[in-house]
Amino acid sequence: MDDQAILAALQRHWAASDANDFEAEHDIYREDAVLDYPQSGERIRGRGTIQESRFVQPNKKRFTVRRIVGGGDLWVSEFVLTYDGVPSYVVSIMEFREGLVAHETQYFGEKFDPAPSRAHLVEVVR
Repeated sequence: MDDQAILAALQRHWAASDANDFEAEHDIYREDAVLDYPQSGERIRGRGTIQESRFVQPNKKRFTVRRIVGGGDLWVSEFVLTYDGVPSYVVSIMEFREGLVAHETQYFGEKFDPAPSRAHLVEVVR
């Protein structure tokens, strides 16, 4: 799979995630894929188990992709994941093997206010 095809697959994946299309969302994963959430210490093995973990998640969620960068077998997506109206800033690192995701790691960060000590140095971006 070339880079353009992987980029298109990632765009379909995040669009399906936003639409809660759990079938299309998980087309990108290998059967033996692994998903890690380092902050909670969770590892989920297998496409079906990854899909079920997302299906049973009760919150209303929306995905807004900010950017996707990568090449070859390593791709990074930066997006805002909004759970019940509360945004989290997420980085997803996906490692591909034979055109499908073999390993994904997701890092989550909550919004915080700018530090007063550097207010005169920054541009606020929302």
